[in-house]
Amino acid sequence: MFDKMDQAIKMAKKAYEEQEVPVGAAIYQGDRLIAVAHNLCKKNNSPTAHAEMIVIEQALRSLQTTYLQGCELYVTIEPCMMCMGAILAARLSRLVYGAIEPQSGFVESTVHIQTLANTKNIEIYSGIREEECAKLMQRFFYEARNRDGKITL
Repeated sequence: MFDKMDQAIKMAKKAYEEQEVPVGAAIYQGDRLIAVAHNLCKKNNSPTAHAEMIVIEQALRSLQTTYLQGCELYVTIEPCMMCMGAILAARLSRLVYGAIEPQSGFVESTVHIQTLANTKNIEIYSGIREEECAKLMQRFFYEARNRDGKITL
């Protein structure tokens, strides 16, 4: 699990360089990397251009399928409600994420998704390379605040 998170972290760093909120995601089928993505909300002028949403769409196209059973999603930050809905709808077999997202995380932070939805078919693991993922987000928002005293995304 730790090695597979490398691609997600690499994508989060790319988002950071592009002044996007640094969230990265990767989907694997076994040991095969299927798709990678990072947040593109600012670039696409779209609040739905989250790394998870983009990587799911890429993986579906790549595999030419409707569902991602047997696939694993690695993401640097706990998914939000929108992304968790897409993860469940895509029928991913495993979700692995790094750091929690206290304000909008929809797996364990604001809601414990496993108590609300039928999640018996998805394995969920958190805290994988948590410190590395959290520090990237913290640095991004620290720098954003210190540019002009407020966050401008």
